[in-house]
Amino acid sequence: MHPALAPLSAHLVRTGDIARDADAYLCAHGKPRTAEHSAAVAGVARNLALRLGLEPAPAVAGGWLHDISAPIASSQRLEVATALGIEILPEERAHPMILHQKLSVSIARELFAVDDSAILSAIGCHTTLKPGAGPLDMVVFLADKIAWDQPGTPPYRNALLAALNRSLAAACLVYLSFLWEQRETLPVVHPWMAAAYRELSAQA
Repeated sequence: MHPALAPLSAHLVRTGDIARDADAYLCAHGKPRTAEHSAAVAGVARNLALRLGLEPAPAVAGGWLHDISAPIASSQRLEVATALGIEILPEERAHPMILHQKLSVSIARELFAVDDSAILSAIGCHTTLKPGAGPLDMVVFLADKIAWDQPGTPPYRNALLAALNRSLAAACLVYLSFLWEQRETLPVVHPWMAAAYRELSAQA
């Protein structure tokens, strides 16, 4: 285990049940709301996977682990990401909150022993998506947006759910378009998000 992650392992007991282990880990680190959100995302991801004829277990794992880096404070994310050798884009350096998706990959791999590249990929782009996204990337990305962790109903929800009747890509484009339309007000425009938006727009 990388020394930068060693302090986080103190509250980790691995049973092999990712749902149980992730829930216990997040709650032990004082993140019960993140645990609740992760449970909701995992449930939505499972339902989406089943609806689309995909294997549900990877979707559930991605849902539970997408925010598993929550115990790392925003003020520490740059330092930890640097120590782990994670590539940090200028937009991530300017707005370190976005680094949580990459940090979650490292924690999923090193603390939860996840070695499935598709699951790690989905965790690593669940906030921004990315160009060339695969089905599992899209499932976890959409599940995170459907299982909104803010008060009220997300303004894009109905359009996104309707687009799911067409395809995963169409649903992803609904959310990416929502972001793109307000890009001037965002803290940063992540290049993965912008590239995914352009790619899916060209395919629509």
